[in-house]
Amino acid sequence: MRFRWPSTLRFRWTSPLAQVLAIGVICFCCPGMFNALNSLGGGGQVDSKVGQNANVALYTCFAVFGLLSGAIHNKLGPKWTIFIGCTTYILYAGSLLCYNHTKNGAFTIAAGAILGIGAGMLWTAQGTIMMAYPREKDKGKYIGYFWGIFNMGAVVGSIIAFSINFNVTEQQSLGDSTYGAFLAIMGFGTLVALSLAPPSSVTHKNGDHILIQQFPTWTGEIIAIMKLFLEWRMLVLIPMFLSSNWFYSYQFSTVNGHYFSNRTQSLNNILYWASQIIGSYTFARVLDYQSVTRRTRALWGLLIICLCFIGTWIGGIFFQRTYSLHSPKPNHDFKEGASYVGPLFLYIFYGLNDAAWQTYIYWLMGAMSNDATVLSRYAGFYKCIQSSGAAISWRINAINTAYMTELIVCFALLGASIPGALYLALRIEDHSEGEEHGEATAAGKKYGHKEELEWEEERV
Repeated sequence: MRFRWPSTLRFRWTSPLAQVLAIGVICFCCPGMFNALNSLGGGGQVDSKVGQNANVALYTCFAVFGLLSGAIHNKLGPKWTIFIGCTTYILYAGSLLCYNHTKNGAFTIAAGAILGIGAGMLWTAQGTIMMAYPREKDKGKYIGYFWGIFNMGAVVGSIIAFSINFNVTEQQSLGDSTYGAFLAIMGFGTLVALSLAPPSSVTHKNGDHILIQQFPTWTGEIIAIMKLFLEWRMLVLIPMFLSSNWFYSYQFSTVNGHYFSNRTQSLNNILYWASQIIGSYTFARVLDYQSVTRRTRALWGLLIICLCFIGTWIGGIFFQRTYSLHSPKPNHDFKEGASYVGPLFLYIFYGLNDAAWQTYIYWLMGAMSNDATVLSRYAGFYKCIQSSGAAISWRINAINTAYMTELIVCFALLGASIPGALYLALRIEDHSEGEEHGEATAAGKKYGHKEELEWEEERV
């Protein structure tokens, strides 16, 4: 008699959970390693100007191609969109390795621009999978799963940098071995991308397919994307989108990159990204709490992130008063003991805030629709606005803006995001546009492609 696993224990690669976990592993390897490098202040280089200018080029291209990536994803599908995106992360890490030997900043900046194109493609596809594949009741949980795996990549990358540079107390660039380790991990993630299942084969436990429209004409797709600039739900979230990566330049370059020693920067990043894993998963469970309406959960979530960011950034103001742009580089080390604890906890809370902020944004967008095609456009629009803000903030950082001015701008943008988020939270419905079992969505119809957006009967 042949043994068969209970159905509850069987693993299906084409299940929504497996695909979300897979994209988590991919982002662990590629964006996770990039975050570990970027949070060292300048891609691990003593001359942080190279990394800062590469980030300006990166996020500028990210903004443009983030908007267009929804159309690219809807045409190519997630596998090839993500695979192409992953290869650009390898190129960027390789350019930093080359910079160790050639000091050719032009190549690193060009690689940053190319990475912006690839990152737009990868993150749009990632957002689509994370928001469209789970059931409505599980969207927060799946976001938490993804965020945990993804940020574990930055934790591992930071551990690598910390272990290699443990005995280095002075400021110096990362060694070739560190960049080599990052390249190997990124290469593995790129190969994993080739294993992703096409959306048409992804099914829930009961056999239901995910909701997805057929690709219209390129013209129709571009028109649908442009109409997002007239969609009130997207417009009210623009300040929140804009602020969601704005603070990275301040936190990574001004705080971590300027205040701490090389090895301490790596230790801080381990705890920064680890705090994001805890923060995102815990906050996601609040957003999925089924005993109250989804509107109530939206309001609870907004209240939590408001209290968190206000308390954290007020603490940041007191900390920033201890040093300035023109003061000698502090180069504080974790072995200083008690004097290190306060700045460390502030940095950890910066990470918690980031996780909660972005988890809430994805959850709000996921509450607007269940349709993968529509959500890919939302994700692309989000990444477009987010990267525009990041490009501006990295440029502000690169031109030696006063540190307190940087902090105040970050704080003000976060505060300006709340009215729009509140306006939308008060209008969240208990069910998204489009039912979960295959009906055409109102969103799909309103884009005016009725004859082009017919649903495949086998997906219903």
